[in-house]
Amino acid sequence: MFENLKTVFLLTVLTLILVGIGYFIGSLFGIGQFGALIALLIAAVMNFTSYFFSDRIVLRMYRAKEVSEAEAPVLHQIVSELSMNAGIPKPRIAIIETATPNAFATGRSPSNAVVAVTTGILNLLDRDELEGVIAHELSHVKHRDILISAVVATVAGAIAWIANFAQFFAFFGGDGDDAGGILGLILMSIFAPIAAMLIQLAISRSREFKADEGGAKVSGKPWALANALRKLEMGINARPMDANPSTAHMFIANPFGGRGSRFVKLFSTHPPMEERIHKLMEM
Repeated sequence: MFENLKTVFLLTVLTLILVGIGYFIGSLFGIGQFGALIALLIAAVMNFTSYFFSDRIVLRMYRAKEVSEAEAPVLHQIVSELSMNAGIPKPRIAIIETATPNAFATGRSPSNAVVAVTTGILNLLDRDELEGVIAHELSHVKHRDILISAVVATVAGAIAWIANFAQFFAFFGGDGDDAGGILGLILMSIFAPIAAMLIQLAISRSREFKADEGGAKVSGKPWALANALRKLEMGINARPMDANPSTAHMFIANPFGGRGSRFVKLFSTHPPMEERIHKLMEM
């Protein structure tokens, strides 16, 4: 419940930042409310595109190949059993050819979801651990985290796009008559995208905790998911993935590895692995 409330709160703040930056730009032209409306319309168009096409885009990006039951019988059996436990339709299954162990789910709703796993994770984990990972991804599907992540990423992207426009206007479109307004526009165009990014990361980390908890309940094996996360951390640190940063939040583990300073980890799409494992072991 806490993680859900936290997500709603952060989404609200993100939306207010978007509306605020649109209003501020609009007010410089004497159309404050209209500027806020334009910002919302831009986000709506971007969300529409993300809602209907993001799953196909990300699967093509990683050359994920959808596999039949004949091609991957064990994987299909695991997904079928856990989908029944979760009370959702069985998703389609895809495999990504890479030695880096990882997995993600995509799709705008449980009825058209896809669970994708890498060949690296299939070679690394035993059946119990793989069940834990699949259950984690099914929890994302059940709670529509994929849609939430897509909306958050789109709104954050809209804020960044509008901020870039604001910077261009501030440097090349201002006439110098409203120096205070132009300075405010410059500061807002710098700090608004940073705030949006931090909120996006906070939501992503919050949903990972929620999916760990849900996955542990679906599989009934929190210890297995904890063991899987340990192995994934070591495997990814040894072989980081050549992934697109915009999709890093989708994977069960940060595809670039978990090494780095505390400052670097502040900008991570995932919570610290040791904290996730600790919460699972408490279950």
